[in-house]
Amino acid sequence: MRPKLFSGGKKASKKLVTTYDIIVIGSGSGMMCVENAMNAGMSVALVDRGPAGGTCLNVGCIPSKMLMAAADRVMEIRDAAKYGISAEITHIDFGRIMADMKEAVVPDHQNIHEGLKAEQGMAYYEGTGRFVDDKTLAVDNRLISGKTIFIVSGARPAVPPIAGLEEIDYLTNETLLDLTACPKSLAIIGGGYIAAEYGHFFSAMGAEVSIFQNKDRLVPSEEPEVSDLLANALSRRADIHLNANVTRVYPSEKGVTVESIHNNTGRKIEKTVDRILIAAGRQSNADILEVDKTGIETDERGYIKVDDYLQTSRKGIWAFGDANGKHMFTHVANAEAETAWANAVNGEKNPFDYSAAPRAVFTYPPVASVGMTEAAARKSHDVMVGLAPYNACAKGMALRETEGFAKIILNRKDATLLGFHIIGPHAPILIQEVVNAMALGGQPGMVISGMHIHPALSELILKTFSNLS
Repeated sequence: MRPKLFSGGKKASKKLVTTYDIIVIGSGSGMMCVENAMNAGMSVALVDRGPAGGTCLNVGCIPSKMLMAAADRVMEIRDAAKYGISAEITHIDFGRIMADMKEAVVPDHQNIHEGLKAEQGMAYYEGTGRFVDDKTLAVDNRLISGKTIFIVSGARPAVPPIAGLEEIDYLTNETLLDLTACPKSLAIIGGGYIAAEYGHFFSAMGAEVSIFQNKDRLVPSEEPEVSDLLANALSRRADIHLNANVTRVYPSEKGVTVESIHNNTGRKIEKTVDRILIAAGRQSNADILEVDKTGIETDERGYIKVDDYLQTSRKGIWAFGDANGKHMFTHVANAEAETAWANAVNGEKNPFDYSAAPRAVFTYPPVASVGMTEAAARKSHDVMVGLAPYNACAKGMALRETEGFAKIILNRKDATLLGFHIIGPHAPILIQEVVNAMALGGQPGMVISGMHIHPALSELILKTFSNLS
C-alpha cells in the first residue's frame, strides 16, 4: 500500500506530510513490527538515528558478551589450581580481543544498514525523529504521520551530575568498545549489571579496578545473598566501595582522581586512576523524541508510560523495549514486540506478563534470576524458600564449586513457583527449565517430574525443592 500525501495540519504548517499505516521508531526489536507490516502489505516507515540494528547488536548484548567470554577464559585458567592444575597466563592480547569483538558486530551492522537502504517495501528515514504534532514526526526536514506508531527508541547511558565529570574524557559502555589498549587502572562509577560485567572484564584483562556504588549492594535488584556473594567474588580482584557517593572528579598528574563520601560514615575516599567508566544506569530517549508534543506521558525517570497492553497514554501509539523502562533486556523486548503488534494491529487485548521474564548478569560467577525476590514475594504471599549449594549435587562437587547456590521461592498455598535465583557456573543456562515452568503456570511438577541426568548441574534445581521451609 502506498503512503498518502497531504498538506497542512493543525500544527504541521504547510509542509508536505507523508502518512503511513505504521511508523516504527528504532531498528532493534522494532524491526519485528516493520517485517510484520511489510508482510501484511501495509505502508510502513522506519525512523532510526542509528546505529542500524539497535542497542543489542551494536553496543549491548553482542559486543559485551564477546568480551565477557574472553574474561571468563582468563578466570577459568586462574582457577585451575583448585583442580590441582598449575597454569599461567603469559600474555593477554587486548587489541585482538577488541578486534574480534568488532569483527562480530560491524559486518552485521553494515549489512543491516545497507539492507534497510535497499529495501523497497518500506520507507527508511535515517535520522533523529521528533514529534511535532498529534502522531506527526519531523525527521530532518521531512514530516511523516502514522495511523499506528511503535516507539522502540531505546535508552542511552545515564550520566550523573558529578562535579568535574564533563571536563573528563570518561568512558561509557558504548565508548569503551573503541578501546585498543587496556587501561592500567579504571574507576567504575555505578554498581548495577553493567558495572558488574565490566568490572569482571577489565580486572580479568589486568586492569586495577575500583567500583564506586552509591547503594549498599552490588546489583541491588538481585537477592541480597546473591549480591553479597558477587561482591565478595569481585573484591578478590577489584576494590569494591559500597555506599560510596562520588562527589567530584578532577584531572591530576597521574590521571584522574575520584573523590567519594561514604553515605553512612562520611568517610572520604580518593582514588587516582587512568580512566573512568560511567555505569550509573540508563536514561530514556523519550526526551529526544519530544513525546510530550503528542500527548504521551512519561514516568518520574523519563521512561514512556504504557498500560498492561503496551499502549501509551496516546491512543494508537505503543512503546516497548528500553523505551518503556520496564525490563530492559532484548529477549523481553522481542516478546513485547509480538504482544504490541497483536494488540495494536490485530485488535487483540493481551496483557503482557513479566512474571516469567528472566534476567542474567554475565559476570564471574554469573547470575541468573526469574520472577520475584523473596522480599517482594513476602509482601503478597505466604512463601516457602529453599536454598541449595552447588556442591549439594555431584557435578557441583566435581567442579569444586564451594560458593555458588540456587534459591527457590514458592507460594505456600498452592506451591506455585514465584521466583528462582542462581549464582554460579552456567547459571543463565540452568535457569531455563524454571523459566519454562513459570511461563506455563509455575507448577513444581513441571520441573521435578522429568528425569534429570546424573551427574549433571541440572540436579541443582531439584535440590532446592529438598530444602524448603
